[in-house]
Amino acid sequence: MKYQLLPLREQVVVIMGSSSGIGLVTAKRAASRGARVVLSARNENDLRAACDDIRRDGGRAVYVVADVTNPNDVKNVAETAMAEFGRIDTWVNSAAVSVFGKTFEIPTEDMRRQMEVNFWGHVYGSREAVTRMRDRGGALVNVASGLTDRAIPLQGIYCAARHAVKAFTDTMRMELESDGIPISVSLVKPASMDTPFFDRAKTFMGVEPQPPVYAREIAADVILRCAEKATREMIAGRASELMHGSNWAEMRPAATVAGLVALMFGAFAIANRVSPFE
Repeated sequence: MKYQLLPLREQVVVIMGSSSGIGLVTAKRAASRGARVVLSARNENDLRAACDDIRRDGGRAVYVVADVTNPNDVKNVAETAMAEFGRIDTWVNSAAVSVFGKTFEIPTEDMRRQMEVNFWGHVYGSREAVTRMRDRGGALVNVASGLTDRAIPLQGIYCAARHAVKAFTDTMRMELESDGIPISVSLVKPASMDTPFFDRAKTFMGVEPQPPVYAREIAADVILRCAEKATREMIAGRASELMHGSNWAEMRPAATVAGLVALMFGAFAIANRVSPFE
């Protein structure tokens, strides 16, 4: 199938989960390259600040406060994009949350919330994106994780949700291709990186939070590449490359190290019942 993806400078880009992390960097980079950007997340203060930064630098951006687990909120994001800019050319699902802990110890309500955000948020966003782009075409980018094809200790539900996103994304791509709908569907697998939740954990444990790392910029560049060039899957970051380039036997030492790193932050989360959902 031939996809007619526009240069980024001519696009309208919707980014779910863009008040921090990968989503925020992606929004700012897209705007700096001329795209009109619609940012969305739950934190209005951070969204407003992000839009102010983009506009101050000469970019065009609007924001919509929305919870990706609410289909009506997601629909409102799409309607705002259409009202403000007349169309949607690329839709990016990048909202995510995580809780560290053993699968039989984490409260089930937190487990369900992880699945709601990390899986169903992608489903709601993808369905809305296809509805809006099916006639003109465009790009749909689902941001998953380096753990999309692997599992590590203390993040069982997070890994399960990411596995589910991959299956859903692959199925949707095949169905759209079969129906001749010109929407490119991409799955991006970033490496692990700092988030506000990690910063809270590090501060509590007396570890100085690090400045933003290049991993976010790498992931943002990969996402924007998918917006301009039809791509099925892309890995973003060396850690993710290592995980995908190894077989299971080779992964055992790496998985152990990953589990120990997760345990360091997980000990804080479990002992203090800290949740990113609050």
